[in-house]
Amino acid sequence: MGPPLKFFKNQKYQELKQECIRDGRLFCDPTFLPENDSLFYNRLLPGKVIWKRPQDICDDPRLIVGNISNHQLTQGRLGHKPMISAFSCLAVQECHWTKTIPNHKEQEWDPRKLDKYAGIFYFRFWHFGEWTEVVIDDLLPTINGDLVFSFSTSMNEFWNALLEKAYAKLLGCYEALDGLTTSDIIVDFTGTLAETVDMQKGRYSDLVEEKYKLFKELYKTFTKGGLICCSIEFPDQEEQEVETDWGLLKGHTYTMTDIRKIRLGERLVEVFSTEKLYLIRLRNPLGRQEWSGPWSEISEEWQQLTAADRKNLGIVMSDDGEFWMSLEDFCRNFHELNVCRNVNNPVFGRKELESVVGCWTVNDDPLMNRSGGCYNNRDTFLQNPQYIFTVPEDGHKVIMSLQQKDLRTYRRMGRPDNYIIGFELFKVELNRKFRLHHLYIQERAGTSTYIDTRTVFLSKYLKKGNYVLVPTMFQHGRTSEFLLRIFCEVPVQLRELTLDMPKMSCWNLARGYPKVVTQITVHSAEGLEKKYANETVNPYLIIKCGKEEVRSPVQKNTVHAIFDTQAIFYRRTTDIPIIVQVWNKRKFRDQFLGQVTLDADPSDCRELKSLYLRKKGGPTAKVKQGHISFKVISSDDLTEL
Repeated sequence: MGPPLKFFKNQKYQELKQECIRDGRLFCDPTFLPENDSLFYNRLLPGKVIWKRPQDICDDPRLIVGNISNHQLTQGRLGHKPMISAFSCLAVQECHWTKTIPNHKEQEWDPRKLDKYAGIFYFRFWHFGEWTEVVIDDLLPTINGDLVFSFSTSMNEFWNALLEKAYAKLLGCYEALDGLTTSDIIVDFTGTLAETVDMQKGRYSDLVEEKYKLFKELYKTFTKGGLICCSIEFPDQEEQEVETDWGLLKGHTYTMTDIRKIRLGERLVEVFSTEKLYLIRLRNPLGRQEWSGPWSEISEEWQQLTAADRKNLGIVMSDDGEFWMSLEDFCRNFHELNVCRNVNNPVFGRKELESVVGCWTVNDDPLMNRSGGCYNNRDTFLQNPQYIFTVPEDGHKVIMSLQQKDLRTYRRMGRPDNYIIGFELFKVELNRKFRLHHLYIQERAGTSTYIDTRTVFLSKYLKKGNYVLVPTMFQHGRTSEFLLRIFCEVPVQLRELTLDMPKMSCWNLARGYPKVVTQITVHSAEGLEKKYANETVNPYLIIKCGKEEVRSPVQKNTVHAIFDTQAIFYRRTTDIPIIVQVWNKRKFRDQFLGQVTLDADPSDCRELKSLYLRKKGGPTAKVKQGHISFKVISSDDLTEL
């Protein structure tokens, strides 16, 4: 069962509609009045605005005419281009637009039941982690009888104009839509998780392997209900909407409406000199300026296909403004991809998305302060909230998204739209349970862009292990809420680190409360024992301290293994040693290759060391073949590490 629905302004559609029908009146929304404040913060429209209901604009008004995906949209004299792109993208997947426009048939005008029409509609948005229902009246701003903001080329269709009004109400006014990106809007319409792909940085037009890896990812995203759009960069404002040599528009957002990998029959293999076609279908939301290169409507590729071929291959256009292009041309012509993954439902019971709402807060107690600023503020940085997650296997792509609370509704009070935000990612010990206090041995595994946008993200293939993500504002000492989301095809178990050290309890008082904290990183094990020249050695580590132990991943067929495995232990005394064992993974019974025993006293050197492996029995046991390189840091201050 999904999360509960939130009612914006505590307005409930059915209750308000029944009141209006009972009183014989049309709904006029007291929380979003037909006046200038609903349009702009502190300025007036250039012209007299008259708020009209659809039945005063045209005959036979409709919420949706025919199929929502078949119509072109227009942004109007004061409309927002990203909004039109988002509308077009939304229309591609029925599973999304029917959620944003719920019970659309029940909301539709019915000329046979005009006495049941109350001039009220409702829409749903994914707003900062919650599905929020927004009720509006059907009064729309017009100048000289024309809609000021977006409208459909089917002049009696109003779903997009009404949806835009509901969204403007949610954010405070129509002007609040300025500055939003297409992916911001899509996320709010659908709850998807957005990732921006830089096509040039990824070198997808040059690297064949990366190109087909991208196709595979886009195909998987699209078939799972994801939404994808793309655009061509423009160096300066004068080049926006300028046509390229192949008929595409710079700075214009195109929507992906289909993606196909097609195996060709024998006849077509001879025609196209390939066994497979990788094709992508795009739509121009404005319904004009199509691609004129290979696989365009007038290209010779289409002339090689009969009507039966097109039907069998499934490569058809459903409306004007749509066109096909090859994967190669797609990668060559577009510079930016916005990939919005459908992450609402678990796959086969596995949770692909983890999310948490957090807060940057200021507190007089430094240990409770949670607003430490960016990585440049080394003294306060780790005072920020910290979240740990586990990647259980190598080779999985992890998408991390940090969204700040939208401040647009506070713009009239002089508040900024967005703070500069970002986050840092660190690979940490396999048994980390408490907050980071200093960064001695942790690997800095990634960093997001720091920018004053609503959302920042990072997409990386991560190795197996534990990672701590630290969300930050650029400046320290400020307060705000944030939403952190992490997507991976395997569960990552996101949780917040709240404690600085082990809790004092009756149990650890009886056994002895920890007095020493020790971090160890085993960098490598080299020159390991190999009895036969053709013997396979698959080494792994077991790091022990008392009854606690940590195991590293197994390294395949090597006697010179790089581990970089980290562990942390809270010890009652240095008399409890840390033992690092090296084992050889075998089919039936693993082979012991040697160990080292460490006192790890706080006074010991913290530099990289190397010790020979020994048999079991302590630091004086007989030496075996091979040695390990490691770094140990111990402290009697439990909050140092």
